[in-house]
Amino acid sequence: MLQLPDLRVFDNTQLVLSAVACVGVVGVIAQAYLHKSKSGLPLPPSPPTWRLRGHFTPPRNPFLTVAGWIDEYGPLITIRSGTEKIVIIGRHSAAVDIMEKQGALLADRPRFVAAGEMLGGGLGILFTSTGDRLRRMRRALHAHLQPKVAEEYQPLQMSHAKNTILNMLEDPYNFQNHVSTYAATVITKVAYGKTTPTVATDSEARQALEHLRLLRTTIRPGAYLADSIPWLKYIPWYGQELKEGFEKNRRLYISQLNRVKQQMQSNVDIGPSFVKHMLEGVEVHGLTELEMAFLAGALFTAAIDTYARLLMAAAMFPEEQAKVQAELDAVVGSHRAPTFADEQSLPRLHAFISEALRWRPLMPGGVAHRTVKEVVWGNYCIPAGTTVFGSHWCISRDPDVFPDPHEFKPQRWIDDQGRVKDDLKFFVFGFGRRVCPGQHVATRSIFINSALILWAFQLKLNSTKPPDDMGFMMGKSQPGTIDFKTRIPETDLRRMMRSYPESPESEA
Repeated sequence: MLQLPDLRVFDNTQLVLSAVACVGVVGVIAQAYLHKSKSGLPLPPSPPTWRLRGHFTPPRNPFLTVAGWIDEYGPLITIRSGTEKIVIIGRHSAAVDIMEKQGALLADRPRFVAAGEMLGGGLGILFTSTGDRLRRMRRALHAHLQPKVAEEYQPLQMSHAKNTILNMLEDPYNFQNHVSTYAATVITKVAYGKTTPTVATDSEARQALEHLRLLRTTIRPGAYLADSIPWLKYIPWYGQELKEGFEKNRRLYISQLNRVKQQMQSNVDIGPSFVKHMLEGVEVHGLTELEMAFLAGALFTAAIDTYARLLMAAAMFPEEQAKVQAELDAVVGSHRAPTFADEQSLPRLHAFISEALRWRPLMPGGVAHRTVKEVVWGNYCIPAGTTVFGSHWCISRDPDVFPDPHEFKPQRWIDDQGRVKDDLKFFVFGFGRRVCPGQHVATRSIFINSALILWAFQLKLNSTKPPDDMGFMMGKSQPGTIDFKTRIPETDLRRMMRSYPESPESEA
């Protein structure tokens, strides 16, 4: 017989939540009057709000609301989420002074109950607090992804970038699937030594994409009440989708690690991989198998969704696309395809990439840091234990560093001698000691894909589907339709791709 739930459980829960809300009101008042720094300096200015839950940011493009506050109140602002004070940095010089020069003081993360504990099981490096475990994780990543090691993956990247061109010739409409397939195949080979056919046909790659979409939703401030009321995570019926997501990922990551372990035990030559590197150096890195499994999984998830904004920028700004293609024609010509050997001779392409990543940042709102000690900047103080965001969107719109910030101007990255400026920086891969360890592999992938695609095709917006160029910030996989027209005869392009170099020896 069907057993009805005991409604008293829900009544009691409601009473507890009401009590917590009352405590929250008292906490807000206490925070407003008692929260002082040791130095006696004030927190950065705060936009006014009468909401007990704190400042409101809309679920769609919340970074635009923050940008308005930065414009009005200054380079640093303080907002409130419940009883918590959060400092947001929105200008370039402040980010350099605080997030970079004092990076050791902001290397910690605040507690992420929903994303870090419920969805990540406390095992994801993105949300790991400072300490021995984080040092062990980053040491393992740096050993395998440092610049010299990253160069060894260039043949792999060239091989799969070539496949991207061939896939676009066959089915140009699904360009986002092709660039996602590139990311998935390269990082799966780097992480596990495994060859992935396509995102559409590989169940593990599809699961990683689903996890990434759920993570984007979960990490948004205010998305889950558990981030304000942590004990909610212990209620069995609360956040089921997060708990189920963790179990799915745990099974997936362990199976991927076990597959590499079995291949090593069977003396199967799978070549180098991050998991193999960790398993061979267990005593050096001091990681458990579960930590290794999740560390490799994080490497995969972080790399799978990056490139479409570059293609959209090329299609939306045809004059700038044409300048890059003129440079490619002058350096490479039409009788061979560009390779890594051409990298230093293509400053305009590098400038275009930098501007595209500034124009539509990968993480517009940034990722939360936490101060481990008091931080002083100018006449303001950020107390120890404060959550701090470096807003990539606001920093990229700093008019003092990026004049006409809302315009797409790759020339801003080129100096008077036609070289890429060495004194201009945007924080694509994060700040200070929490900068992404995979940046050296990622920048090489972005270069070779951009070089090949812009050399092979002319990109044009399809007028039947207006572009949603802000869709990248909302995690949309296909924010617009792009038409790809070959710049050289298709038969010649296919022939050059079939003979495209895939090793340093053949490249030379």
